[in-house]
Amino acid sequence: MLAHIAPVRYNEKNREANGREEKMALLQQWRDTAYDQETDRGRLKKFWADYFEQEKSIYKQLLKDPDVVVTGTVKELAEKYGVDIMIMTGFLDGINDSLITPNPIDEMEEDTPVSLGFDKTRLYKNMVAADAEWLYDLEEWEPIFDQETRKELYKEQKRSTTIVKETRIYPNDPCPCGSGKKYKKCCGRNK
Repeated sequence: MLAHIAPVRYNEKNREANGREEKMALLQQWRDTAYDQETDRGRLKKFWADYFEQEKSIYKQLLKDPDVVVTGTVKELAEKYGVDIMIMTGFLDGINDSLITPNPIDEMEEDTPVSLGFDKTRLYKNMVAADAEWLYDLEEWEPIFDQETRKELYKEQKRSTTIVKETRIYPNDPCPCGSGKKYKKCCGRNK
């Protein structure tokens, strides 16, 4: 599946380190592929569209039984969800901040044991934060959170990332203390 983007298969990709050859961690391979600035924009756009569809499919399956903690190696989970290892690596990278116990994604290899035990509230909010409407609008959320709860979680997340700019008081503005004097002649005198 990634052959059209990465000409070298992910498990054959190696690098020199301290005079010896070692395999590059899966996460670095994923990021090199997914964020490659050299790749044609059309191919990269298709790559992401394909990834988002597969990601959506995995989330649909996970959310059907959200209290079951799915575990296995990276390779086993890729096989379970019918995706290749690079897609599973990207998925694990994306969900890691929503997990109860984060996975060791920086050193992850095919045989690394991982867990998909996620915090439902955190996962929903992280989907909102990522503007992943195709994920936070999945019908599989309906039995987990009612419409009102989802709306409130959405608002909470949006409020938490909204920067409120403090209103600036200029020297000739009325003083906020209510004295009726100009700010520069009152509370702003020593500033």
